Amino acid sequence: MSEQAPSPEKKHIITIGGRPGSGKSTTSKAVAAELGFDHYSSGDRFRAIGAEHQLDLLSANKVAENDSTVDFIIDGELRDIGEIGDRIVIDSRMAWHWIPQSFKVYLDLDTAVAARRILAKEDAKRASQEKVATDPEEYAKDLDERTASEKKRYDALYGVNPYDISPEANHYDLIVDTAQNDADHAAQLVIDAFRRWIES
Repeated sequence: MSEQAPSPEKKHIITIGGRPGSGKSTTSKAVAAELGFDHYSSGDRFRAIGAEHQLDLLSANKVAENDSTVDFIIDGELRDIGEIGDRIVIDSRMAWHWIPQSFKVYLDLDTAVAARRILAKEDAKRASQEKVATDPEEYAKDLDERTASEKKRYDALYGVNPYDISPEANHYDLIVDTAQNDADHAAQLVIDAFRRWIES
């Protein structure tokens, strides 16, 4: 399907945020592959920088509450992508904020469900590498703690809450419940909605 040139207020950029374990990585990669777009993950960048300092993800988030260096690095990269990038799918909590011309997607999933999914699938290897609990209930608490840490950080830095999906906040163009939609269906919902958005 051909894509028409977007309006000046729109770019061929899809930003996908959401709760931990909601399928951002899997969905964003599937969308990028289907559309032939590039892919960028700020979560992967954050993990890589944390690993350089021997920090697991939760510990890196805690450090970031008092040291914004990593956030500023990643946010700068996102702003650059927004200015000069095109045909890219971004897996990121905050890309919607830095790239308002993007098609902004939020993937929603209950934390308890997310914990079970992560530990049951290939993400279990990553979870064990990050030294998190292997019991789903304990891991769900870790995910909630991580979410609370991120909310605190982003509110302090930018005065925004990336987890606010209320109509009043109006952060996102599309919200997908990934408890009701598997990764393939979620990706197709994003692609279809993006095509309608870019052509409108």
